Amino acid sequence: MNLITYTKEHFREKNILYGFLAALLFLAVFCCTCTVQAAIDPDRTPEEIPGLTFDHTMELSYAEEFSVDYYNDGYALITIDQEGEFLVVPEGKEVPEGLDEDITVLQQPIDNIYLVATSAMDLFRAIDGIDQIRLSGTQESGWYIQEAKDAMESGNMIYAGKYNAPDYELILNEGCDLAIESTMIHHNPEVQEKLEQFGIPVMVERSSYESHPLGRTEWMKLYAVLLGKEDVAETAFKEQSDKLDKVLASDDKDTGKTVAFFYINSTGAVNVRKNNDYVSNMIELAGGKYVPEDTGESDNALSTMNMQMEEFYAKAKDADYIIYNSTIDGELSTIDELLAKSNLLADFKAVKDGNVWCTGKNLFQETTELGTMIEDIHTILTTDDDSLDELSYMHRLK
Repeated sequence: MNLITYTKEHFREKNILYGFLAALLFLAVFCCTCTVQAAIDPDRTPEEIPGLTFDHTMELSYAEEFSVDYYNDGYALITIDQEGEFLVVPEGKEVPEGLDEDITVLQQPIDNIYLVATSAMDLFRAIDGIDQIRLSGTQESGWYIQEAKDAMESGNMIYAGKYNAPDYELILNEGCDLAIESTMIHHNPEVQEKLEQFGIPVMVERSSYESHPLGRTEWMKLYAVLLGKEDVAETAFKEQSDKLDKVLASDDKDTGKTVAFFYINSTGAVNVRKNNDYVSNMIELAGGKYVPEDTGESDNALSTMNMQMEEFYAKAKDADYIIYNSTIDGELSTIDELLAKSNLLADFKAVKDGNVWCTGKNLFQETTELGTMIEDIHTILTTDDDSLDELSYMHRLK
């Protein structure tokens, strides 16, 4: 074989190999995309657990990322999509023999929790469960939930390091029963591995992947299973679902009003929510129409995008209402403070009409009140009262 023939054969083999690798990469990306969109199958067959008898499955109204199956004698199996199964064993009961090794055991009482997933704190607050959280992944200054701030100020809750840098010694000394992480932990898998090596169960919560806003709120029912407070969770959740039902049953549930929800970042770009993100969904449920419309579909892992102010101006200047997201750079009090971020906003229809509102900084930590937030947006879109300046989670800019 001469050099030219060898080279041609060599390149042909490399091209075949690269083609094969490219096909594998495509398949992996395709599968990952499908996985992101997956949810718990409501028609699945409950897990067979040696020595236990299946009783019933928890009824869920909106949540699709978890399920709870109940067995005799108070045992409960929690399944979290992509994150595994957790058997909650009642106090004084034994772990079933022959239990699948992939099922993580959570032995009650569970009262020394290391909570790293910030969105879960308000869900624990709603079921009167903050006392069971001993360790926080957020410092006191980072909490807008008053009960969490109070617990840290009194020393009942202490800072144990953020998700990628936990204080292992402190966590062990405090006798941690469970670490509840957000999916950010997947960027540092060695942390989860280390915690589990120390015998600390790790639960990765996926409430942010729920497509329906109240699906996020319904995660309080999962945490209630851990603490044995299902009745409390049912009552708290019904309060929020009743508010949504009231909005949906109203005569003006479809107002046709357009709403822009955004903030301006430090570089002057406009950060907007993608279509089908839970915030844009709340606006739709409240009777509004979210703009800009062509922001792409949310995959929950990346629910926002940036655009230049000129592009945002072209797509949203005729919006009937503006809701400015103050979570990142602080609350605004006046229209002038808004215009200081970009003078192009002065030409927006909502600014001229005085229909500019701003969120409170607690908006994204208080996940138990999404029904109230939808109610707030609905009130904004349907009121003719110019004196209405303050709602539960929003205030008007003047």
